[in-house]
Amino acid sequence: MKAVKMTVSGMVQGVGFRYTAKILADRLDVKGIIRNLMNGDVYIEAQADEHQLQQFITGIKNSPSPAARVDHVALTEIPQSNYPDFAVVY
Repeated sequence: MKAVKMTVSGMVQGVGFRYTAKILADRLDVKGIIRNLMNGDVYIEAQADEHQLQQFITGIKNSPSPAARVDHVALTEIPQSNYPDFAVVY
């Protein structure tokens, strides 16, 4: 298992980005959280087996929402957490 945090910049709020990211995470069995940040970015913590996590990261960079535009993803490896699923946090 591997865990990362990501800050996603671009047109990622108000375009279904968090919900399509959740669909992608659920499909890949990725656990974690996703939430909007006050500055217009989206914050993600994700953990999974390395292969699934890499697929998730690639999906985020390519934008799971057709209405969104990802300009930049800041990615950092973090210690694992005990997330039961992938949740949209408000």
